[in-house]
Amino acid sequence: MNSASIVIEAVYQAETVIVWTALTDPVEMKEWYFDIPSFKAEKGARFQFSGGSEEKTYLHLCEVKEAVKNEKLSYSWKYANYPGDSLVSFELVTEGMHTRLIFSHTGLDSFPKDNPDFARGSFFAGWTTILGENLKNYVEKKSA
Repeated sequence: MNSASIVIEAVYQAETVIVWTALTDPVEMKEWYFDIPSFKAEKGARFQFSGGSEEKTYLHLCEVKEAVKNEKLSYSWKYANYPGDSLVSFELVTEGMHTRLIFSHTGLDSFPKDNPDFARGSFFAGWTTILGENLKNYVEKKSA
């Protein structure tokens, strides 16, 4: 991966089916991620959601590129009214009663360079919180 990409690995004390459901069920996604009621883990499914900071909210436009139950989910990630197109991927590996998540977000260099919200560091900080705290706490609580 290059500097325009992010890769994060995490091991959760939760079975793979619990992590997969958290990644793909709109009701569960709302608890730790974003409110995406129209989300479907099906290739070609399109969805959108708003997210950002208190100062600026962005409309995210996404399309599922790959969905292999309990193994891999990937979708395009772009923003309304801004150039750029990236890809978000979640790969799950079962390790006994635990799950290893290998996450990547590629194509970050396609976003406007003059907007600090689109800087690699901003994405890295966001994904670190989302995956390292929010998702981890959610799935491990469900597994307890």
